[in-house]
Amino acid sequence: MLPSLGSFNEKTHTLFVDAFLQNNRLDHVSQVMGFHPAYLDHFLKTQNFILRGDGPLPYAYRHYIAIMAAGRHQCSYLISLQKQEFLLQGGNPDWLKGLEHIPAKLRNLYDIAKILAHRPWLLNKSHIAKLTKCNDSWSLAEVVHAIVILAHFHSLCSFVFSCGVNQEVDQAGGYRYETQDEVHRAALAIHHRHSKTDPKDIPVNDTRQEWKNSNCTRSSPPSPTEPEVGISTLMQRMKTLSEQTQECTPVELTKRFENVESQSAELNAVGQEPQETPADIGIFVDDPLFLYQDFAKRSDQEISTFRVQDYSWDDHGYSLVNRLYNDVGNLLDEKFKTAYNLTYYTMGGRTDVDTSRFRRAIWNYIQCLLGIRHDDYDYGEINQLLERTLKTFIKSACCYPERVTKKDYDRVLREFKHSEKVHVNLMILEARMQAELLYALRTVNCYMTN
Repeated sequence: MLPSLGSFNEKTHTLFVDAFLQNNRLDHVSQVMGFHPAYLDHFLKTQNFILRGDGPLPYAYRHYIAIMAAGRHQCSYLISLQKQEFLLQGGNPDWLKGLEHIPAKLRNLYDIAKILAHRPWLLNKSHIAKLTKCNDSWSLAEVVHAIVILAHFHSLCSFVFSCGVNQEVDQAGGYRYETQDEVHRAALAIHHRHSKTDPKDIPVNDTRQEWKNSNCTRSSPPSPTEPEVGISTLMQRMKTLSEQTQECTPVELTKRFENVESQSAELNAVGQEPQETPADIGIFVDDPLFLYQDFAKRSDQEISTFRVQDYSWDDHGYSLVNRLYNDVGNLLDEKFKTAYNLTYYTMGGRTDVDTSRFRRAIWNYIQCLLGIRHDDYDYGEINQLLERTLKTFIKSACCYPERVTKKDYDRVLREFKHSEKVHVNLMILEARMQAELLYALRTVNCYMTN
């Protein structure tokens, strides 16, 4: 999904220039996020800082950790980009032959990468101790830097797949949607091409419209047995909820959370069961059968629900990550808040709409999927505001992003504008990333204090 420079305001144009200068390309992810320049600004600053700014990890390590993270979700798009960056930073080309060729220190990180990607509640202080007390030991600052990169790229996989982002034109499998005239011209030009293409000859096109229309003639219509709740109905439900004055007891709130949690475990992900990992991705993946497990069905029932009131980002995680890794907490905090609070007071074609309840329902549902509970939230609102098809999409994008396609994006929120649907996917990205960081930082804190 991609926008042209001319279709955006000056702020977005400036951010696109910044993205190009940072990455030597205006990548597709930045173009999709360009619908929301306030968010894109924070995203670019954060990504640039964790990959290229001051920090304890060597630059080549940072990009290889990103490859490890993207491999867990078979995201060839991100793997390809990060392999290029790894080599540009002087990374050893042999490492790109797979995990068996990397240093033991980096290899020791893999368990944390795997657990954070799929079942972050399984992380414990023994995983931290394994890194900090082995022969090729990590400092706590290095551990936290690596965790931030892992969480960033795990959640970015969710965004890439849930928006149907395509490979860049210079990547293997990369393409854009060509017109018939362009196909004809390309056929005529084929006889005149040299063996190598000069980068300046690669065309720059307005691909946002192409992305919007990419599946409109091929996507399957929604199931008639699952009609989508319209925006008018959704607005009425939000209005009704805002007018309710009766407060629930703590017991009732707990029951409603557990009800949503158990219902989420009954939802199947979109798409098919995972196929065999492609060989060029499989070399960066160990234990490919370790996947998301519904928190409600976790095998170790001694692992309790993560209560935000006991360990929150605002009161605990923010200060710890800032203390151990420069000022990254400030960047992350601004990014989380921007994604959560972002609103233009619109919903579809309606204006002056307070979307706060809808946004909070999405954010808290995502974190519920990962076993995190906000004690002050009535989870009954989730069943009022998020229909089954949207819940399925959110669960798939958060927990099984590699199974999500552009068709799945097209099937949900059909009355919403593309910019609004992209905002939902940004919340999936950020709520998931915050959840991973909460589990990881709480674990680091336990390691430090016990």
